[in-house]
Amino acid sequence: MYFDTHAHYYDDAFDPDRHALLSALPEKGVELVLCPGCDLESSEQSIALAERYPFVYAAVGLHPENLEGAQLRDLDTVRALAAHPRVKAIGEIGLDYYWLKTSEERARSRDFFDAQLSLAQELSLPAIVHDRDAHRDCLDVVRAHRGVQGVFHCCALSVEDARTVLDLGWHLSFTGNVTFPKARRALEVIAAAPLERILIETDAPYMAPEPFRGRRNDSGYVFRVAETIAQIKGLTTEEVAAATTENGKRLFAVE
Repeated sequence: MYFDTHAHYYDDAFDPDRHALLSALPEKGVELVLCPGCDLESSEQSIALAERYPFVYAAVGLHPENLEGAQLRDLDTVRALAAHPRVKAIGEIGLDYYWLKTSEERARSRDFFDAQLSLAQELSLPAIVHDRDAHRDCLDVVRAHRGVQGVFHCCALSVEDARTVLDLGWHLSFTGNVTFPKARRALEVIAAAPLERILIETDAPYMAPEPFRGRRNDSGYVFRVAETIAQIKGLTTEEVAAATTENGKRLFAVE
């Protein structure tokens, strides 16, 4: 049984068949799903899905690409949403220097990241971090919040930076891109990281693994991530599935 720790089922890509797809996931061996929001609307939608499906949980937060028009006072709404019993993390939050090019955009996103990690610490919730081309600044902000635990999702760190994250007590999560031909760095990190600190995810509807690359991704494909990790670690897929599910349950306080 698998725990897909990162899937965006409120996304428009799932409008044609969202509820049929979600209802069928347990039959595909998916035991749990965590659905992180990217803004206030999607955070509310994640909670609504978690209310409807007993195996779905939510996270709430403001993604760095979704800050247009946002104000730091909007975190009062995030705080209120996080009080819902189905909310298990603050996320998806972080930094993205691939899309945010100007110094002003980047500084603003750092302010929101810092404030949301402070919120996670205040609420004793883990954080789900998006880090794209911003490793140095992401690590600096995380180091400044030693009381927060969480996960670097869709891990793109070097082995050295991954060890820094692990030393801080955080987890690393891997998605379908570990099956891509050019995934050398992620595979090196998987080899170096202890299994008890690894999570698996789809980032659905994005990042469908080989041989499904190019299709809409969903939690039914998360087994390919477990298979890849198992090959690197010299384990069975079942051992990786069991370990990563327990890791996710422990981090997100899910039964």
